[in-house]
Amino acid sequence: MTTSLLSYRIRAASLALLAGAGLTAGAVQADDQDKGTVKLSYVEWASAVASTNVMKAVLEQAGYNVETSSLSAAVMWQSVASGDTDAFLAGWLPTTHEDYNEKLGDQVDDLGANLDGTKLGLVVPSYVEADSISDLNEYADDFDGQIVGIDPGAGIMRLSENVVDEYDLDLNLQSGSGATMTAALKSAIANEESIAVTGWTPHWMFARWDLKYLDDPKNVYGGAEHINTVARQGLEDDMPEAYAILNAFEWTADDMGEVMLMQEEGNDPYKAAKQWVDEHPDMVNEWLEG
Repeated sequence: MTTSLLSYRIRAASLALLAGAGLTAGAVQADDQDKGTVKLSYVEWASAVASTNVMKAVLEQAGYNVETSSLSAAVMWQSVASGDTDAFLAGWLPTTHEDYNEKLGDQVDDLGANLDGTKLGLVVPSYVEADSISDLNEYADDFDGQIVGIDPGAGIMRLSENVVDEYDLDLNLQSGSGATMTAALKSAIANEESIAVTGWTPHWMFARWDLKYLDDPKNVYGGAEHINTVARQGLEDDMPEAYAILNAFEWTADDMGEVMLMQEEGNDPYKAAKQWVDEHPDMVNEWLEG
């Protein structure tokens, strides 16, 4: 028997067995097919880490390799506009990323909101006496004369700088990172001290501690926002299935909160996201069907 004939018979026998198991030759080809690599960029915010890792797990389930890159917000937008990365799921619009969208919006493909009902503002523990940003000067000494912020390139930091100016606050805005902000918040609450931080919803800290937003009577932070998925131009032609999955991705703040809380409790971000994906097959299948 020739090698080619033997290979043919082995292949035929394998397909017969798979057919008996309810599988098809098309399913085998889909599993064996290399669909390419999708490059996702994100910022080191708990919300973006959660959504990016969930999408990584979903795209891998669809047969893609996925690479993720942690970048500043400005570089994240630029990377998709230039085609260096394929997409991100952390476009806070219309206010937080307004500057980036005005500059690069015509160079990217905005797929619309993947989560509605976000909020930005200054956040304090509920036991703090101040209820409004206008009250902060009265209690400036209690806050050690500072507001604890995150990375300096974040849109919420730009808005918070405007808040300091608009309300003529006697507090300095301190930059850092999302991790250093929540660490400072944890320490202050443990000692029942006053602290004001740049905060946003959804975030796991609201599930962990009793917090409140300070009223913003001048509406510097704006109203409710939404988080959009943004893709590079040409992705729909290059990887139509991946594009369709990204376009179909939509979930709630509660969904995201489940993933963020698992991550904050010490779980590896990717493993936590993959666990969530495995536990929500109906929702994930809707995304996979595009």
